[in-house]
Amino acid sequence: MRWSIGLLAVLVQVGSVAAQEPPYDLVIRGGRIVDGTGNPWFTADVAIRGERIVAVGKLAGAQGNREIDATGLVVAPGFIDMHSHSDLLLLEDGHAQSKIRQGVTTEILGEGSSAGPYKGKLDPQKVTVGGKELTWTTLGGYVKALEESQTAVNVASYVGLDNVWQGAMGKSFERPTPAQFDEMKSLLDEAMRDGAFGLSTMLAMPPGSLATTDDLVELSNVVAKHGGIYSTHNRNEGSGVFDAIREAIAVGERAAVPVDIIHVKIADQKLWDRMNEIVALIEAARARGVNVQTNVYPYTRGNNNLASIIPPWAHEGGKAKLLARLKDPEARGRMKRDIQAGLPGWYNHYTAVGGDWSRMLISGKGQWEGLTMDRVLALRSQGKSPTPEPLDVLFDLLIDEGGSVPTVYAHHTEDDMRLALSQPWCSIGSDGSAYAIEGPLRRGNPHPRNFGTFPRVLGVYVRETGVLKLEDAVRKMTSLNANKLGIADRGQVRPGLFADLSLFDPAKVIDQATYEKPFAYNVGIEYVLVNGQVVLDRGQHTGALPGKVLRHAQVGAKP
Repeated sequence: MRWSIGLLAVLVQVGSVAAQEPPYDLVIRGGRIVDGTGNPWFTADVAIRGERIVAVGKLAGAQGNREIDATGLVVAPGFIDMHSHSDLLLLEDGHAQSKIRQGVTTEILGEGSSAGPYKGKLDPQKVTVGGKELTWTTLGGYVKALEESQTAVNVASYVGLDNVWQGAMGKSFERPTPAQFDEMKSLLDEAMRDGAFGLSTMLAMPPGSLATTDDLVELSNVVAKHGGIYSTHNRNEGSGVFDAIREAIAVGERAAVPVDIIHVKIADQKLWDRMNEIVALIEAARARGVNVQTNVYPYTRGNNNLASIIPPWAHEGGKAKLLARLKDPEARGRMKRDIQAGLPGWYNHYTAVGGDWSRMLISGKGQWEGLTMDRVLALRSQGKSPTPEPLDVLFDLLIDEGGSVPTVYAHHTEDDMRLALSQPWCSIGSDGSAYAIEGPLRRGNPHPRNFGTFPRVLGVYVRETGVLKLEDAVRKMTSLNANKLGIADRGQVRPGLFADLSLFDPAKVIDQATYEKPFAYNVGIEYVLVNGQVVLDRGQHTGALPGKVLRHAQVGAKP
């Protein structure tokens, strides 16, 4: 009997100790859960153990090693940036300041170009970081370098058409031979096996513009074999935008591959207020079973380059040949005629903004950063008689700057953007990079979307204008993007999923970056968790680097 009583006492004591041990690493208390599905919000606690969410609900008896009082805050899945250009910046500084502070926990990299492959006629990629040279030839090599350097955000990537095309063709504008096209498909297949989520294209400029629709279908057949998607910057976002949308749909329909149209817009003032026609094209395609969707950034200006004003033929052979043509009087005359009159199928940034130089803002680092082109033209023309023609000043500027001047173009409208934004198949992608407001990643005069995309959606288009309901805005930034890519274990606040979370104040969240002063973090994003670790704590970056590289093969790609 004494033995039984003693054993009972021991068991009671052990049970008491066990009950006192916190079973969770973190408990988030009393937040308004917007779970990413589009369902109405509800109040609940969220418990995290290790990298994953393990419980969502009323967890009054639960304890955590740390607890966050989320009263008055929305608890949402971490935002997935569907269109990002942070490839090399993340190697320079993995803290991803401007993205983490927006609530972004996963970046999707790649447009026309990607961080790999660099094979065939492309030289290996070389980057110097902290005095150390990194080099790689494959997308897998880039992924390895990124994993070794560590990041605050998760990263996934497409493989860029430019890489596989130039790997086989170099700088040539000739049509590929059957053997060269087979080489492209081999490079694409290798990148998909390295974990790429699909093929991304930028068709408005060479080399992407050299690919025909049939070429894109054949390459997308390789992507379909791996269960990937086709992501495209349309061939023409201006005068030929409707045909370009039809082409993207045709690629998806013929190759039986999902399509995501990057930053859908109408970027030519002659066609403004016709977004309803793009919506109708996409709805008709979806009605017949073509899985075509889009993404958008919540601004009416786009970032490109002054070099995009130069006709495509002048780019053949690369930068050195372009610069030589810019110096050649006969070639300059031909360029002027083509710029002013346009070329069939070419998206002409100059005519898209009506030839208005004041609607071009220099965003690249250098002497002219932050100035509109009308001011640059005036400054470079001072004291010259006769006054040079604006296009001659443009050509000379490009020569002086090595053929590249990053530029923001004011070329589409708020009404068109809002109509696209409100469609159920349109998600959010910043088209930006992970900059910072200080240090080496404060450079140039970049587009404010690099700092403000996601808070702007929540502050302007949810709270201030009511274009979107809160739950739908969060869905567009989380599960919609995860579903497009086939990422099944992120994008929702649900037990079993990775604990990528963004906690924000819905009454305060707003962007602060402007075109004139882009280096400004938002307000209202209070906490960000990546794989269960707190990376943003009461608005301050903790320095944690818990991000992972996400490979398509790990999330259900076909063998």
